[in-house]
Amino acid sequence: MEHRHSSAGADQGIREQSPHRTQHWTRHWNHAVGPAVPAAATAGGGAVVGDDHTVHSHGQHAGHSVAMFRDRFWLTLALAVPVVFFSPMFAELLGYQPPAFPGSAWIPPAFGTVIFLYGGRPFLTGGLNELRTRQPGMMLLIAMAISVAFIASWVTSLGIGGFDLDFWWELALLVPIMLLGHWIEMRALGSAQGALDALAALLPDEAERVTAAGTETVSLAELRAGDTILVRPGGRMPADGTVSGGQAEFDESMITGESKTVLRTPGDPVVAGSIATDNSVRVRVSALGEDTALAGIRRLVAEAQASSSRAQALADRAAAFLFYFAAGTGVLTFIFWTLMGSVGDAVTRAVTVLVIACPHALGLAIPLVIAISTERAARAGVLIKNRMALERMRTVDVVLFDKTGTLTLGEPELKEIAAAGTVTATGQDAAQNSVLRLAAAAEADSEHPLARSIVAAARERGLKIPAADGFTSLTGRGVRATIDGRIVQVGGPALLRELGLQEPLALAAATGAWLERGAAVLHVVDGGTVLGAVSLEDAVRPESYQAVRALQARGIKVAMVTGDARQVAHAVAAGLGIDEVFAEVLPADKDKKVAELQGRGLRVAMVGDGVNDSPALARAEVGIAIGGGTDVAVESAGVVLAGNDPRAVLSMLDLSKASYRKMWQNLVWATGYNIISVPLAAGILAFAGIVLSPAAGAVMMSASTIVVALNAQLLRRLKLNPADPG
Repeated sequence: MEHRHSSAGADQGIREQSPHRTQHWTRHWNHAVGPAVPAAATAGGGAVVGDDHTVHSHGQHAGHSVAMFRDRFWLTLALAVPVVFFSPMFAELLGYQPPAFPGSAWIPPAFGTVIFLYGGRPFLTGGLNELRTRQPGMMLLIAMAISVAFIASWVTSLGIGGFDLDFWWELALLVPIMLLGHWIEMRALGSAQGALDALAALLPDEAERVTAAGTETVSLAELRAGDTILVRPGGRMPADGTVSGGQAEFDESMITGESKTVLRTPGDPVVAGSIATDNSVRVRVSALGEDTALAGIRRLVAEAQASSSRAQALADRAAAFLFYFAAGTGVLTFIFWTLMGSVGDAVTRAVTVLVIACPHALGLAIPLVIAISTERAARAGVLIKNRMALERMRTVDVVLFDKTGTLTLGEPELKEIAAAGTVTATGQDAAQNSVLRLAAAAEADSEHPLARSIVAAARERGLKIPAADGFTSLTGRGVRATIDGRIVQVGGPALLRELGLQEPLALAAATGAWLERGAAVLHVVDGGTVLGAVSLEDAVRPESYQAVRALQARGIKVAMVTGDARQVAHAVAAGLGIDEVFAEVLPADKDKKVAELQGRGLRVAMVGDGVNDSPALARAEVGIAIGGGTDVAVESAGVVLAGNDPRAVLSMLDLSKASYRKMWQNLVWATGYNIISVPLAAGILAFAGIVLSPAAGAVMMSASTIVVALNAQLLRRLKLNPADPG
């Protein structure tokens, strides 16, 4: 394997860009390849802007934003306090006398009307939409209850018909509670747009085009296929093309996910988003905009996100049932009591049925669990961006890990040293130490990852690194330096070929074995003599062993996908005990591997960190991004691990199972309350003298909400510790 070097000026990636810079890239991308918003909008109900002002375009929250629910909640909550305090029914329940002054009796109707019209508007419009589409759900159930409560309360306040149906305080509490539930819910929803914006950030906004007079700086929109551009060290490719002059090591990790640089010489292809690390090259542009490989990955992300449409929330399904149940019971109640000759009782009981059927507890059953779950997860270093990921994780059959940067550190680590005539594992052997000292001295001035690893290994062993002069980087071959008057060179097989040298047989046997398992092999040459060699490999995270074993102990299959050679992949997989390996996988094919597993009937959680992982992250039932990964991988995933510990996947699994249990417990309680209280309010046991009055029904409804809230709080007892996954 050839020795490669990188420049200190190499691009540090989009992770360090400011929000302003990212927005700038996004505008540039949209100009060059078309706006990304439509693609996001089709991806499972996306959004058109970010942050709290994100406006959702699909489902029950179409046209709604987090900020809208938040603002309406705080205002209606403030108005609810005087409404509840001055409500005669509430005062009677608690046994106090509200202060009386001119107009005090009209405080509940006045403020209650504002609460209904302002705070209740999202539910009224949402209910009408559900009615038009004949898909009743939470919105229609809430709209029905608050409308009936509003009308009945005004009838009572105006003294019409002599009814005692003062529901102002119930209305004042109901609307803020529902706004709070939907505010919490919307904050838990993820957005597809972020992934596309992060992909846009990979392209520069300008390029240096080569002309007869030299070079000129042009915008990406001005480039044309066939143009020749100059890419300087540390510069990022603005388009796909072919190297036409010079050679350089290219960092393609943002596209391929692999950490090793790749030497590109005249005639070799280079892709948009990759970085020339050490030299300037001239590139003939072959593809721009939507025709680039990067744009192809962008399309895969959008398509994969669209294929993972959100399932309807459990609470909405329960709300649809309760709507038909309450509406049907209300109608039958009115008809029955009217036929019994008691129109007054018919109205009172029908109204009570429709009002108490409103899902106070149901509206908070899932949002509260999600809110507490996300808070508990965050404390364990697991950031949940999509609530459906939390629900789906418990059903996962296989966890598919990307190798580089996920199961491994993504950084080379010195594994073995071989001195001519002796071959053993890294240790304190004198001959080995001599080889390592010389290699570290020659590499001391290099900034290549392999060089840094060699120097770090020498320092860890307490070796004194001699001073070197005349450092020279040999592009694609290695380095050369003068050490104590001796010319020492360090490099891969290409260096030996150039020098016309052969390895000693014992040394060749060792390096051959290293190459077989995919290690990078660097030889240390003194003049015309090969002194020895070192092997460097991508280090496996110590935590990966425990993560794999713990998942398998829970009956979950573990698979690995990588673009590395088969021998490299199988060596890592064998060491970790992984069940299935996908090696030599092209960027677009990682997405296909997820689909392949799903085609076998398996539910997949994908864990990765690179741009090439983003389509797979989006297509999997649960996409989990390593927090140290790229912005696009983070945005494509439903879950982000704040650290780089793969054991945090176990925390996500435990939390998913626990939160799902709480969701069902809350739903059963909230729905069960309605199933019991609605018939009682209808008077089904009136013959036995048992009738649920409006006041008693309201109290029971509030009690049900308290039970749901307390049950959700029990999630806080769950211990999530990635270092102790069990």
